[in-house]
Amino acid sequence: MQPYKKLFTYWYSLIIYDLTVKFCNRWIRSWKLREQMNGAARSGKQNIVEGSEGMATSLKTGIKLTNVAKASIEELLGDLEDFLRQRGLTRWSKDDQRVKVFRGKAAKLVSNLSSLSNLRLPAKQVEEKQRKLLGQLGLPRESEEAANLLLTLCHQATYLLNKQVKSLEKKHQTEGGYSEKLYQRRIKYRKG
Repeated sequence: MQPYKKLFTYWYSLIIYDLTVKFCNRWIRSWKLREQMNGAARSGKQNIVEGSEGMATSLKTGIKLTNVAKASIEELLGDLEDFLRQRGLTRWSKDDQRVKVFRGKAAKLVSNLSSLSNLRLPAKQVEEKQRKLLGQLGLPRESEEAANLLLTLCHQATYLLNKQVKSLEKKHQTEGGYSEKLYQRRIKYRKG
């Protein structure tokens, strides 16, 4: 199982991407805007994957790509806010009961998806369980509710990505990067 599948940020970004595609197909008429929104959502997910994989050789690359993922999701967040504003729809506050319900459902779903990565099951079984779980969080029928659901997910993802970046920066500060470690090994080898 790929290490990034243990990250909550990966699962949030995957859900955001899948729901953004559905959202755009349903409510975004402009081909260009649809491509931009889908691209931002996909970029968020892909940069988390690439950042996680890149950390094997460069913590600095992992930090950079995680920041790119966050920026991509923030771009999508801006498009969703524009969608609500331009249509005279309400952006729900973070204290709105509906937002709290979304957050709770999403957090539980993401936790369950992430924990599947720890199971010692055949990959096909894990993927089937993940597919079933992902089917639980559908896109609401009303555009205002759907946009607010996606906004909530984007806020959760960017919050966690901020924490992830800070953690990686701290790790880089205390442990150094890949090049530094190679250099230290070379010095140690030369000293015999």
